[in-house]
Amino acid sequence: MRTRVPFIEAFKKQQNGTNESRPEATAKVERDLSPKTMSDSYTSIILPLARDPWLLDSYINSSGHIRLGTIFMDLDALAGVVSYKHTGDSVMTVTAAVDRITLQHPLSEICDLEISGKVTFATGRSSMEVSLQVAKAPEEGKEVQESDILMTCAFTMVSLDPATKKPVAIAPLKTTSPEEEELFAQGQANYDLKKSLNSQALRKQTPNDEESDLIHALWLAQLDYHDPSTSSRKPSDAVYMSSTTIHSVQIMQPQFRNRHNFMIFGGFLLKSTFELAFTCASATSHTRPTFIALDPSTFLHPVPVGSVLYLTATVAYSDSPLVPTGDGKASPAGSSRIQIRVDSKVRDIEHGETKPTGTFNYTFEVKKEIKVIPETYAQYMLFLDARRKYQLSGGMVERKKGGVME
Repeated sequence: MRTRVPFIEAFKKQQNGTNESRPEATAKVERDLSPKTMSDSYTSIILPLARDPWLLDSYINSSGHIRLGTIFMDLDALAGVVSYKHTGDSVMTVTAAVDRITLQHPLSEICDLEISGKVTFATGRSSMEVSLQVAKAPEEGKEVQESDILMTCAFTMVSLDPATKKPVAIAPLKTTSPEEEELFAQGQANYDLKKSLNSQALRKQTPNDEESDLIHALWLAQLDYHDPSTSSRKPSDAVYMSSTTIHSVQIMQPQFRNRHNFMIFGGFLLKSTFELAFTCASATSHTRPTFIALDPSTFLHPVPVGSVLYLTATVAYSDSPLVPTGDGKASPAGSSRIQIRVDSKVRDIEHGETKPTGTFNYTFEVKKEIKVIPETYAQYMLFLDARRKYQLSGGMVERKKGGVME
């Protein structure tokens, strides 16, 4: 369902200025806004990776691991399928945010995967939360066990009027069991938390007293490293934040468009940002990183087909602190949990106006102690923002062993 017509057909209609593909406003369409259940939108697909080596060829990397970036694309595409089951085809539904992607249990062998999802929160406004999971495909007639769930995530999808691109109301969700009531309550809590965090963002409020003290301590420490009159020297496992930064530039091609033909679908952005973050983590640590989680991330502006996408990845935080913070260390001795911040922006091909498209914060565990040293005020703000996300997640999920996913 990601693409419905060949790009060349949509392109010719656009060039000819025909009205054939002009979207119809929702006000002119009879829409069903009666309450829906979670089962109405439930969707499950099987990826027969163990049975189909040619399909596996599209999901595997040079180390024999499953490419998580490709799974992320599938998750976003499935979120779109689930959303349209809830809203119908008369609206335009886009990915507004990824609320969190968490690795529950790493994959220890190549096996068939089941990707499933459903709408778990919708109040009748324009947005809805779609919860998804990736699990080992169960035997026929059996249900997925908790230990077989590899990954869970939630996407926030927003429905727009196809003609005006303004938000439109969708059907509210009704619960039919205590389990569904719990999922709905979690969705409400996620919605309220996002509003609260947005009001406290560093762009809107100055660092608190504890954060200001930490910035001052870090500043004093790195000053000492440059002062020949002191005995302090930069630790061998400490890196300046600026030295960890890497970049990527890509032209957006129609092969990764969404069902509305001229915009790139969100899953491709997730894949691109994840793979750059993975590269940044490995280049900094000189080890193979293990993916832990993607923090809540928002898609700010759409990315048109034919535009130029700029990505910048930086190690913004580590649970191996340069100065004591009291945050606690989730990684074992000799390892670190590092958070990679990937900023994205888009320009047209003539390099005119630039727009931010989102910021994505990936957490990896690397088998090396890494301490991050910010040097400028902007870098201190990146450090504090990443640290807040680390604290919010409670030091990330419990550490898992082994796996063939990256």
